[in-house]
Amino acid sequence: MSTPRSIDLLLEHAFVVTFDDDRTVHRDGALAVHDGAIVAIGDTADLRARFSPAARRDLQGRIVMPGLVDAHLHTAQTMMRGLISTLRRSRALRVPTWREYLVPFEAALSEDDVELSGLLAYSAMLATGTTTFFEAGGPHPEAMARAAWRTGIRGSVSVSTMDGGGRIPGSMQQTTERALQQNIDVVEALPSAADGSIRVTGGMSLRQIIACSTPLVVDVHREARERGVKVHTHLVEGTYEIDYALENFGHRPVEYLESIGVFTPALHGAHSVLVGDDDITAFARAGVSAAHCAKGNFGIGPAPAVRMWRRGVDIGLGTDGVASLGTLDLFRVAMIARVGQQLVEGVHRHNRNEIDPAEPLEMAVRGGAQAMGLGAVIGSLETGKRADLVVISMDSPDAAGYDSEESFLYECASGRDVVEVYVEGAQVVSDGRVTTVDAADISARARRRQRELADVIA
Repeated sequence: MSTPRSIDLLLEHAFVVTFDDDRTVHRDGALAVHDGAIVAIGDTADLRARFSPAARRDLQGRIVMPGLVDAHLHTAQTMMRGLISTLRRSRALRVPTWREYLVPFEAALSEDDVELSGLLAYSAMLATGTTTFFEAGGPHPEAMARAAWRTGIRGSVSVSTMDGGGRIPGSMQQTTERALQQNIDVVEALPSAADGSIRVTGGMSLRQIIACSTPLVVDVHREARERGVKVHTHLVEGTYEIDYALENFGHRPVEYLESIGVFTPALHGAHSVLVGDDDITAFARAGVSAAHCAKGNFGIGPAPAVRMWRRGVDIGLGTDGVASLGTLDLFRVAMIARVGQQLVEGVHRHNRNEIDPAEPLEMAVRGGAQAMGLGAVIGSLETGKRADLVVISMDSPDAAGYDSEESFLYECASGRDVVEVYVEGAQVVSDGRVTTVDAADISARARRRQRELADVIA
């Protein structure tokens, strides 16, 4: 009989939902973790015989799943939570919101403010089961990176990039040359590793085509492709963007990006609300990824997210931060996506069961990982992938009476059911509380600073 292999951690007696291609489930399952990676998955009895762990956790039938991936996050807007809602009770809001309120707020933030914003956002995300984020681009990405390292989350950060456009604060505008160099600097300061073992990396960002010149769009994509990173941008988010592209380039946004040679797998198009059938074909053909931000997208139009997913587009779910509808709980976003996509895809055909219950969460897990170019690293529980794991309890009132763990997970689970979280095999949430930082202190500091910043958008 062979000697059991020494490993760091064995999670045993769990209901393991792998999110792999076959939707494999292990009902009395276990995961063996060593050096931050999953080295085996299977039945508890088998893994107990094969491994000698330095630590073991009896999960007593709780659900284990991969960590969720927020495919579109604005870290720097975290202390805006509730400010727009308060403002609209006293006056009519100016439009577009991103230009009139979001960008000016970001422009007012110091490096310390952004680090505090990151600590607040990332700790909340971990506590609700999100283990990876894809930053949309904001000020002081180095401060975001520090906050990500401290909290223990996985993420890609980037700088907000704009070299044109009207009514953009001067502090947020850059020359084309400076904007390009800032993107390069972030990537070189925060390099990635092919096996995903580096948690916090740098990417590139373009705010959107109405605020970025064609030379900048082309140059950033060239540099991103050379360095093997993604370019995160807002794409087909509103009618104003389509009108702008038609007026200035004679093309709709996707056609414009194709015409200048940047509609490639290096591009990540957040929102992608007003895409048509030809656009979806172009996404799938070119390998361009996307993010469906269900909290806000349905206020713009009938985003065809599930249609894109079924046609092979790497599309994840994003919270879009907390500037409006302030939750960072991706389970809740998945529920909104399920309801909204049922309306978009099923109602017109009188099909009340159009959306597979698993699809929205699969987008939040597998889709987000694929959209970030990390599908070989995270997004499912498989041997060789990084050990980013979420443990879900079925002790809540919502779980009472469910006849299967899978039904509860896909229909009703939320961030409040998360009891343990592991990133790179290291536990960062225990008994529902983040262990890496003092969440109460961070929250108190953020509330004080938010009151000081509120006048920026008044």
